[in-house]
Amino acid sequence: MELIEAIKKAGVVGAGGAGFPTHVKLNAKAEYLIINAAECEPLIETDKFLCREFADRIIDTIVLMGEHLEAKHIVIGLKAKYRTEIAALEKAIESKNAPVEIHPMRTYYPAGDEQIMVQEITGRSVPERGLPLNVGAVVENVGTVLSIADALEGKPVSEKYLSVTGAVREPVMVKVPLGTPIRKVIEKADLRVKDYAVIVGGPMMGQMKATDGIIDSTVVTKTTGNLLVLPKDHYLVKRAVKPIRTMIQQAKTCCIQCRFCTDLCPREQTGHNVKPNQIMRNLWRQESITDAKEFEITFGSAANCSSCGVCEMFACPMGLSPRKMNDYVKGLLRGLGINPEKNQNPVAKSTIEQRRIPTDRLIARLGLSDYVFHIEPELKEDVELSEVVVPVAQHIGKPATPVVKVGDRVNAGDLIAEAGEGLSANIHTGFAGTVTEVGTAGIRISKKEA
Repeated sequence: MELIEAIKKAGVVGAGGAGFPTHVKLNAKAEYLIINAAECEPLIETDKFLCREFADRIIDTIVLMGEHLEAKHIVIGLKAKYRTEIAALEKAIESKNAPVEIHPMRTYYPAGDEQIMVQEITGRSVPERGLPLNVGAVVENVGTVLSIADALEGKPVSEKYLSVTGAVREPVMVKVPLGTPIRKVIEKADLRVKDYAVIVGGPMMGQMKATDGIIDSTVVTKTTGNLLVLPKDHYLVKRAVKPIRTMIQQAKTCCIQCRFCTDLCPREQTGHNVKPNQIMRNLWRQESITDAKEFEITFGSAANCSSCGVCEMFACPMGLSPRKMNDYVKGLLRGLGINPEKNQNPVAKSTIEQRRIPTDRLIARLGLSDYVFHIEPELKEDVELSEVVVPVAQHIGKPATPVVKVGDRVNAGDLIAEAGEGLSANIHTGFAGTVTEVGTAGIRISKKEA
């Protein structure tokens, strides 16, 4: 089956980010195909596991992807310290005589941000609020590559590999159907705490689930790569639940204009206009600016923020939240209908290498040093489930439209929601049972009868 159609039918989306439908991203030609296996955030084990376990499959698939894109360069970017993973990939490359190169990266944050990776590998800065394709590159996560491999064999995206890390005796890898409650996944780890919060993703950009009710209602989706378990009294948990109005008042009164937030901003270093210190300095007069042009000049740089968190989690000596203020101002810009002009030809600053954020120092700053392990996690696939709730929106774009109704019997691999028009993706189930609910939260499938 033709590559794009196979990917579209299988419902493949970006496995390591916001879930951009892959059939749209790969419907292009590009000079570079870059495979992201760098684990952007600390304390995530998934990409490393996939590189170790499925190196041959990864290389076979990216060669096909490169041929489709007519790429002159096929590059796998991952951290140089991933020696076992690099060895596995290099062995597969050599055995297949594949036109693939390994790009070892320093251990810094956010090495796995696709725009940062493109700049390091190609030397080209992606335009503000642009895509890697604007500079001749397509970037795919290694997990997405394996979903493409499955799609080419007629298997849809219905299950997910993810790691459980943080306050555990040792990290574990788990493979579960989409829609699995994260509480069931966490039960497969030997926890060091009884009362915990969970970050879905990594400590910098992940989604905080701080209450038992929210944890109980959260399920695994196509983009879930890690569950970071933390004590409820951890610094990151307390910070995440701080009210936005409190953050605004602190920004107005406590910012010392040291500029560290701006000087260490990864996107600013690639040549983008991102000035969190300017946002912080002017928040006090935000309500008094009535001229749209002045508002854009004052606050427009927030539109280019990637929300990586370096400014608030590492740079700010006062413990303020420039990222949250950028997010707040983005909402104001949208409300006023202001779309700041984009720099189409940014040039990286000469200081970019000197201002990388060392991951070890970041981990220490976040109070996570006790949760660093140097072992390969064990894979656990025997998760006991009585039901799943499969969301119909697991991707950027329009939610999928359910094609099942209450009472229908479904098998693992069945299509349960069809991609909407435009940017969307099919949704399949990896769980056999009876559909007991079709609602806004998703499609509930149970072993019990409706």
